Amino acid sequence: MIKLAIVSPCYNEEAVLHDSAARLTQLFADLQKKGKISPESFVLYINDGSKDRTWQIIEELHKDNPRICGLNLAHNVGHQNAIMAGMMTARHYADAIVTIDADLQDDINAIEQMIDKNAEGSDIVYGVKVSRTADSWAKKTSAQMFYKLLKVMGVNTVYNHADFRFMTKRALDALAEFPERNLYLRGMIPLIGFQTSTVDDVISPRLAGESKYTLKKMLRLASDGITSFSTRPIEMIISIGMIMMFIAFCMLCYVLGSLIIHHYSDGWASLMLSVWFIGAVLTLAIGIVGIYIGKIYVEVKHRPLYTIAKELL
Repeated sequence: MIKLAIVSPCYNEEAVLHDSAARLTQLFADLQKKGKISPESFVLYINDGSKDRTWQIIEELHKDNPRICGLNLAHNVGHQNAIMAGMMTARHYADAIVTIDADLQDDINAIEQMIDKNAEGSDIVYGVKVSRTADSWAKKTSAQMFYKLLKVMGVNTVYNHADFRFMTKRALDALAEFPERNLYLRGMIPLIGFQTSTVDDVISPRLAGESKYTLKKMLRLASDGITSFSTRPIEMIISIGMIMMFIAFCMLCYVLGSLIIHHYSDGWASLMLSVWFIGAVLTLAIGIVGIYIGKIYVEVKHRPLYTIAKELL
């Protein structure tokens, strides 16, 4: 039997916490009855600077149920950093962890399969989405575009896997050696290199409330993933520059030919179009390079990823 910790980040999740805790408590009871987890297994909710009653509810649940534990971060640090805070804390108290969002849209029944995969030798087990019928068309479409964009940009991730995964203490200790401040766990964890496997993850409707993963946050996550794990955008700038040089050479040939045959116009339209096109490409290139420089700026400061205000363990 393993001592399992379920790590669940929360941001303004007061509407789902009671149902979430009840379902996870029942899951633990079933797994313990089957002899797959120890009685000391627990749920660790991480309050990521919520503005509602999320932390107060976690404290109430902890008083009534010793399986429910909590971690209160001093301020909002974002989804990835909150997960990291939970994992790095839980690894000192558990043999393995499962990360899952508090809304429990991921299939909690797959956790038993993850434990079985671990018994077969896997240190990391990914939950891979096989059905998204519960998601809206916009969320489903944006998610597919997200994964495809990462693949095109050369970021090595598990396709259709978000942050629903099982990790042993050995894998967590290896992850703790990664010094990055710009976290993109979906790209970092595959770099660990231990034996991995996957289980099917059927997405369910949220228990209550609304998803906190807006399109803006997904785009920001994609940007973090690309710029933290791939230099392909810079390589693309070089390719665009070479294409522009070829176009400029063609334009030079056109202009020289027009001068020779004395057939040319003032060229105001083509000149303005060229200026705006070149200006846009240069601005984009400077912006992309600026993102990389900004990340270097953040990394060299070595600031902490999070600050823990209170623990309930």
